[in-house]
Amino acid sequence: MTLVAAGKAAAHMAAAYLGSCGEDVRCGLVAAPGRPPDVDLGVLEWIRAGHPVPDDGSLAAGRRALALAERMAGDGLLVLLLSGGASAVLAAPAPGVSLEDKVQATRSLLEAGVPIDRINCVRKHLSAVKGGRLAAAARGAVVTLAISDVVGPVADDPAVIGSGPTAADPTTYAEALDVATDPRVRASFPQSALRELEAGRQGHRAETPKPGDARLRLTRTAIIGNRCDALDAAAGCATGFGYDVVKLPTPLIGEARAAAGSFLALAAAVGRRRPACILAAGETTVEVRGPGRGGRNQEFALAAVEPLAALTGAAALASIGTDGIDGPTDAAGAVSDTTTLARARKKGLHHPVQYLERNDSYTFFEQLGDLVRLGPTATNVGDLQVLLIQ
Repeated sequence: MTLVAAGKAAAHMAAAYLGSCGEDVRCGLVAAPGRPPDVDLGVLEWIRAGHPVPDDGSLAAGRRALALAERMAGDGLLVLLLSGGASAVLAAPAPGVSLEDKVQATRSLLEAGVPIDRINCVRKHLSAVKGGRLAAAARGAVVTLAISDVVGPVADDPAVIGSGPTAADPTTYAEALDVATDPRVRASFPQSALRELEAGRQGHRAETPKPGDARLRLTRTAIIGNRCDALDAAAGCATGFGYDVVKLPTPLIGEARAAAGSFLALAAAVGRRRPACILAAGETTVEVRGPGRGGRNQEFALAAVEPLAALTGAAALASIGTDGIDGPTDAAGAVSDTTTLARARKKGLHHPVQYLERNDSYTFFEQLGDLVRLGPTATNVGDLQVLLIQ
């Protein structure tokens, strides 16, 4: 048996697997961001890889995973443990596309606020390992156990989680090219990557394995954790503290500023009993327009400052990444409440709208001491929003 674990929860998932059914594991690797884990990985090789931007470690991990799969030659079992961040930590750019260009392609998509499923569509078609290509290389039995950080109707779709290295890919080069040539993206999207996608659209590159591909007939996937688990745990905790809990049934998606407004409006409608705890989970996006620092959760909390100030009674909102990381910052998110606007004025800060215009939510909350710093949590099921109303 060969074991490959990739993503933010990779080390702990691998250790748990080895502890319960690892006697047949002969080789494998663990690829994850951050410091080496404090768990026993046995025969598994540890590779530190970049996230959210792939680096040389990601490249080494992607190549090593492919080599392990190819070495199986249809014999034995490949077990893949996937968690949030796997798309970045397993990198194997298509021939003709450098790692630097792959990184720039991802950056262009992120800065344009492209939804994660569309980003993954492009990633798959610029990769030798994603979009089912890892399973195709193994040519045999493959079992994937995944913790999903994906939101929306495709949340538990194996083709979406981690860009689906062992799942059939229904998307095409043509779709990926449409994303890359969007006016918001194209100006900063690398020419080498555009050429690769165009070559694929014209049929000069083999498509990713599609549903029904014989090479994937022995591939199976199970989702072992997702945002609903986080919501249930948060709801249980809030109930224990005496709150009347409402869990929003649909995930929060879309642009962070708009999502914050929608969340507060909906919360006001459903949270009639007091004290109330309104819970939501999902993953928003941020279209970067300014030079500031921040992340989608900090931007969400900043967009909530004015609406919260208009509420009667005390209320507080936290928007937090369950991985402990929000954008390129050391914060997991931020907290805003009904006093935030007044406290900001007292400290002589600019109006929150000015910080929003510069995408500078980190600076705003840092000056108020309202950043949430958790450090890497070694898991990822998306973002969690909590609104407490007294």
